[in-house]
Amino acid sequence: MNIVAIRVLRAYWQRHPTTESHLRAWIAEAQAARWMQPAEIKAQYHNASILKNRRAVFNIQGNKHRLVVALAYRQQAIYVKFIGTHEEYDAIDAETVELEI
Repeated sequence: MNIVAIRVLRAYWQRHPTTESHLRAWIAEAQAARWMQPAEIKAQYHNASILKNRRAVFNIQGNKHRLVVALAYRQQAIYVKFIGTHEEYDAIDAETVELEI
């Protein structure tokens, strides 16, 4: 799948260096994936949360950080909507949050 806004993830791991290896691993796995439905995400990431609006939440670094994405399955695209600490995640609505650039 094609990940839109990888630069946001890179900027995040520069601010939170302990996330770099975890985010790099997620990027590699997501780029290699060919998800066509939410069940395929859950099969690969048991702890991922599937939300409305074709969104998913991934736990990063043992759930210390959260990544919210929107998926366009037919186009094989992933749009980063939010990356932050678990505390920051608790302050947003994952179903509607939009990436702030």
